[in-house]
Amino acid sequence: MNNDHLGVIMKLNKELVLELWSKTYNTKGKPDWTHIFPYYDENIIFQDSIQRIEGKMDFIDMCNRLTKRCKELNMEIVDITQEGDIIIFDWIMTMMFKKYPSTPMYGATKLTLDSEGIIVEQRDYYDMWGISLIIFQGLVKVIESF
Repeated sequence: MNNDHLGVIMKLNKELVLELWSKTYNTKGKPDWTHIFPYYDENIIFQDSIQRIEGKMDFIDMCNRLTKRCKELNMEIVDITQEGDIIIFDWIMTMMFKKYPSTPMYGATKLTLDSEGIIVEQRDYYDMWGISLIIFQGLVKVIESF
C-alpha cells in the first residue's frame, strides 16, 4: 500500500464512505474518483457480474473507461451498514449515455477493509437484466421508427 503522497488519510468507515462517495458522483457531469483512490490498496481485487480486476492501476483504468462511456453518472446510496472490516451499501446508479435516456441500475457494493481501513476487495452486485431490458426497449423504439 502506498498512500504517502496524500499525507494522512482517515480509517475508512461507513460514515466516511457516505461522505466520500457523495463527492464522487454529482448531478451534473462525470464522476471524479481521485479522492477515493487513496483508500484502495495497491493490490485491490475488484469483481462485478462481468469482470474481475486485480491491481489499483487496472481498477483506476476501469473507472476511467466508465467515465468516458457516460455523459453523466450519478449514484444515490440508499442504505449502508458496517460490521467489522466489511462495509455494504445499496445504491441506485443512474447513467446517461450520449444516445440513450437515463438508465437507472440498482445494486449493492461490499467493501472489505484491511486493519488500516484500506479497501482490499470490492464486490459489486447489480441487476444486469434490468439495465439490459431498458436498453433493449430503447432499441425496439429505434427499430419501430424505421
